[in-house]
Amino acid sequence: MNKTIAIILPYKEIYSKNHAAAASIWVKDYFNLSKLKDETLIYGNLKKNLKPITKNFRNIKINKNSFSKNKSYVDFFYKEYKKINFKIIEIHNRPEYLNYLIKKKVKSKLIFFFHNNPKDIRGSKSIKERLFILDNTHKIFFVSKWTMNKFFEGLTFKSKSNCEILYPSINKPMKFNTKKKKQIIFTGKLNSSKGYDLFGEAVIKILNKYNDWSVIIAGNEPREKFNFKHKNMKIYSWLPHDKIIELYRNASISVVPSKWEEPFGRTSMESAANGCATITSSRGGLIETFNNDLILKTLSSKEIFGMIESLILSPKKLKNYQIKNYNNPIHKIENLTKYLDSVKHNYQQKNINIIKNMGPKILHISNFNEKNNQRLFNLSIATKITNGLIRNKCDVVNFSYRNYLSQKVFPKLDQDIIEISKNYKPDLILLGHNNILKRNTIESFKENNTKIGLWYEDHIADYGPKWKSNLELIEKNHDLIDNYFITTHPDAIKTKINKKKINYLPIPVDENIESLNIYKNKYRYKDLFFALSHGVNFGGLKTESNDEREIFLKKLLQNSNNINFHILGINQDKPRWNYDFYKEMMICKMSLNLSRGKPLKYATSNRLASYVGNGILTFIDEKVKFQNLFSNQEMIFYKNEKDLIEKINYLKKDINKINRISKNGKKRYFEIFNNYIVSDSIISKTMNKTPKYNYAWEK
Repeated sequence: MNKTIAIILPYKEIYSKNHAAAASIWVKDYFNLSKLKDETLIYGNLKKNLKPITKNFRNIKINKNSFSKNKSYVDFFYKEYKKINFKIIEIHNRPEYLNYLIKKKVKSKLIFFFHNNPKDIRGSKSIKERLFILDNTHKIFFVSKWTMNKFFEGLTFKSKSNCEILYPSINKPMKFNTKKKKQIIFTGKLNSSKGYDLFGEAVIKILNKYNDWSVIIAGNEPREKFNFKHKNMKIYSWLPHDKIIELYRNASISVVPSKWEEPFGRTSMESAANGCATITSSRGGLIETFNNDLILKTLSSKEIFGMIESLILSPKKLKNYQIKNYNNPIHKIENLTKYLDSVKHNYQQKNINIIKNMGPKILHISNFNEKNNQRLFNLSIATKITNGLIRNKCDVVNFSYRNYLSQKVFPKLDQDIIEISKNYKPDLILLGHNNILKRNTIESFKENNTKIGLWYEDHIADYGPKWKSNLELIEKNHDLIDNYFITTHPDAIKTKINKKKINYLPIPVDENIESLNIYKNKYRYKDLFFALSHGVNFGGLKTESNDEREIFLKKLLQNSNNINFHILGINQDKPRWNYDFYKEMMICKMSLNLSRGKPLKYATSNRLASYVGNGILTFIDEKVKFQNLFSNQEMIFYKNEKDLIEKINYLKKDINKINRISKNGKKRYFEIFNNYIVSDSIISKTMNKTPKYNYAWEK
């Protein structure tokens, strides 16, 4: 039969009976029951004179002169791939191998298993690396919820559709051993991270008190030595897996007191399935291994002693736990094998190029802040939206109209856009904070069934600077534009545009732009931060301008002498940009959000995104109604000037509370206003697609 499936083990795994570690045991157990075994080849490392634990094994030969053993290892496999052309490649716990094959553009379906914390493994430590894996792998399996959660730290807003938990599983023993010995067992590395120090202290006391009990220990650790000895204690070195299973069958109590966050914890699962009353810590994925009530909370030798003693003193309780664990294994190898076989079988039916982008093609016409040497890069909504579109698997071409404005070549703008559209054939043309295309240009796009969307960040309600001209701008050709996304809430807009087309646009945050955690800075000596103009205007306010915010701020300064303010942009003080803006914000404990004109429902701004997204506590007028979206443990809402002063004075005394609210606020803002979700709302509404996310602002 043709070999269509390849399984690649980590380089350091030894695929033999007496040396197999977690990944090798996993592969062995699955392979022996799989209906696809005859189609499968297992690639790994095997020393001379050792026999593999299953058939269909291929030993990878490594170039001893190679600078990187791992690279030589995967290079060897790639040569095999070119000969055999596998339909499916399954890789265990080495993202480096996966990344290598993706970059080689293999046509196989790629399945990857994480057996450890992804953030600790080379090739998946960074957010960028994990995004790459997520976007280019057909199926990612995790050995526990804990492991999966670690992978998605920082990637909370990505789709998990190609990710699943597939627990390591066991063959349940045919018969429960009714003749259990009065034995307590510990298996694994004999070091403090596994809790061996706590276990040793506890069981020495147990053995001194209950001399009819004994302790079995299996494992070694050359780097850390403990001198636990007792006449009723027997310590084995490394044992083959089947010998370990035999020890579990005879023992009454198993203890897994790991201090380290176990990705899963095979020892606890296997000891429980073999009828041990199993005591575990709550670290990592241990509590997912079986239905367990014997969980160590404080993780001390005293607690371990107490829990073991309670089982010794109650034989009935001990027996109940043993039988319960034996009868109810929650991870059965038969179920796992059937499911994984079905996944692979489906993948064998047709071949899809995983590199192909499945999302719509989008031409994004906007100002990407090239002006003034990228002085305002951190305020570019256009950049954030594009990043969000790409992360939603859209194909995006950015086109900046700013150069055409400066050169006053408007006819050429439309000509170039038309030519780009002919070459690129976009599904959607997205106008970013502009509506400068001629009507006949837009009409030509509509003839080709191209969707037209428009986003706009300035106020178009009947107040504030230039609101009327802003409204007139977006109303132009409104019958040809499919959907609008505007930072002014639709409830406040009076316009001839069909209201069904108008959607609220929150100013998004981007994990690569709003990346500060100001609440962690210990050197904040200013109480309250505010930046007028927020770096947008070149200088301070013009002398003839009338800005109600300046009036409010000056009253605030006059009426609160005990508050240490840090206000930029008034009294001829110039705004700050980029690094200088962040530097000034970093020395402050709290911030104030003020927008021009009357407070308006869900009025959002670049200032607000910069504040909350970078982790500084933010005060906002309650008339903005953000309390519908944020709690008072995430953002502080004030009624008026007096209420604001009182709340500033109250909070400034409690830095721990400030930090807690700051952290919560950032987390919440990223949960509901991140560029993944904001961009998805543009795609789903304009392209009539099913939303991937819930939009909090629509509830």
